[in-house]
Amino acid sequence: MSNTKRNIEYIVVHCTATPTNTTMESIKRYWKETLKWNNPGYHYIIHRDGRIEQLLDESQISNGVKGFNPVCVNLSYIGGVDKNNNPTDNRNRAQEDAMFNLIVHLTERYPKAKVCGHRDFPNVHKACPSFDVKQWLANYEPKLG
Repeated sequence: MSNTKRNIEYIVVHCTATPTNTTMESIKRYWKETLKWNNPGYHYIIHRDGRIEQLLDESQISNGVKGFNPVCVNLSYIGGVDKNNNPTDNRNRAQEDAMFNLIVHLTERYPKAKVCGHRDFPNVHKACPSFDVKQWLANYEPKLG
């Protein structure tokens, strides 16, 4: 995690909009082969076991929110849809705890950045991250000890 020179205005929470058992390899392949992206969609991804994987240095621009990427750090959890591809918050406790800790870390690094979900941006017509980020943060209770 380098000290970025970018002016970060948003810490954006995403879901991969895939089943919870989707592999990182298939997500990366989709970005490269289908979307033709050179950079990943997120800086960080949260696996089902709560492991946080950094996909891109924060000094670089990821493809999280069209039109806002230069001022965003993007993080995502694997999941966000049910077996019928309908939006659903299917994070498990390990993902929630890891997400909360990552957001705390990023807000310490970027104290002026606003934390929001992908769906909170103008002209975004998707449910991503399949939950209300502000409401979740207001009600989240970390495990102690």
